[in-house]
Amino acid sequence: MIIKKLTLHNFRNYEDETFCFSDGINVLFGRNAQGKTNCAEAVFYLCTGASLRIRHDRQLIRQGADRACVRAEAVSRYGNVTLQADIFESGRELRVNGVKIARSVDLLGNMNSVFFSPGELRLIQDGPDERRRFLNLSISQTSRSYCTALLRYSRILEQRNNLLKERDASMILETLPVWDEQLARYAATVVRQRKEFVSMLSPLAAEAHAYLTDGAETLSVGWEKDYGEEEGEIAENLLRELSASYERDMRLGFTTVGPHRDDMRIRIDGRDAKGFASQGQTRTAALALKLAEVEIFKQRAGEAPVLILDDVMSELDLPRRKKLLARVGGIQCILTCTHAERVLYGRETNKIMIRGGKIVS
Repeated sequence: MIIKKLTLHNFRNYEDETFCFSDGINVLFGRNAQGKTNCAEAVFYLCTGASLRIRHDRQLIRQGADRACVRAEAVSRYGNVTLQADIFESGRELRVNGVKIARSVDLLGNMNSVFFSPGELRLIQDGPDERRRFLNLSISQTSRSYCTALLRYSRILEQRNNLLKERDASMILETLPVWDEQLARYAATVVRQRKEFVSMLSPLAAEAHAYLTDGAETLSVGWEKDYGEEEGEIAENLLRELSASYERDMRLGFTTVGPHRDDMRIRIDGRDAKGFASQGQTRTAALALKLAEVEIFKQRAGEAPVLILDDVMSELDLPRRKKLLARVGGIQCILTCTHAERVLYGRETNKIMIRGGKIVS
């Protein structure tokens, strides 16, 4: 997957700019708060339909404007593809090759990306929500069935939680089994695909981590909960857990079991990374997970994703910078930094200077 051209209109601090990217490393450089990350964010938004930085799309619209537009021209193994997002105060319109799509899920898989920034340290340091978010975004890009199942599971879960807040206990007990049957069916798809993804991720992350640390430490990744192997077995086991938790769920007013509560284990040298890893260890572990994610995209999609490295080089020591640059040499990479010369070590790259939301020649 190669992005050839990216056009931003009233997106964040950009009024009208067009970026032309090369097949290799593309460096967006300039002082802080000039718009480098905004450009990287636009690429990820077109790949996933979501931003890692904001909750509401209207926040992406340039101040004083009433709409924004992001458009990318890319080349994949299947040919040319054009993606466009028109963002309004009250909604958005998405287009693939000029055709408006009704569902956000139809945007997925047309252009894949892996995004890494210092903020991704939350993947290691924070609670299970961050690790589930990582899995959901990554798996959804290569599996629309996963994205669909996850959306339906979330909607049914919301209905079940609303029911648990009712005061009529007999009505709750009578209605819960109806929701549980549907919840377990979609949960089974989510659980199975998460388990498959983590089984691929684990050895790839361990290898990437060993590469970055010269084998000084070992990284292990695993799934905390085991519901079974096949979707039928997973659904049956989850139904039993849901039924056994009725009293607790009714007392607390929400669903206490299911894939929305599960977690991924990340350990360094056998110890929980969240509890003991230093800042440097956390950064290296998170980067190893992202490099493993790139390899999974290669296997699943048949081609490498676009790798976005946002202000990462300044957080790494010299040996890891050089190792990272060597590792990403064969894929398209969009890298942001303040001083290109300090992180590239003479490498030939496509350098683009950004100043105040404008490309400087």
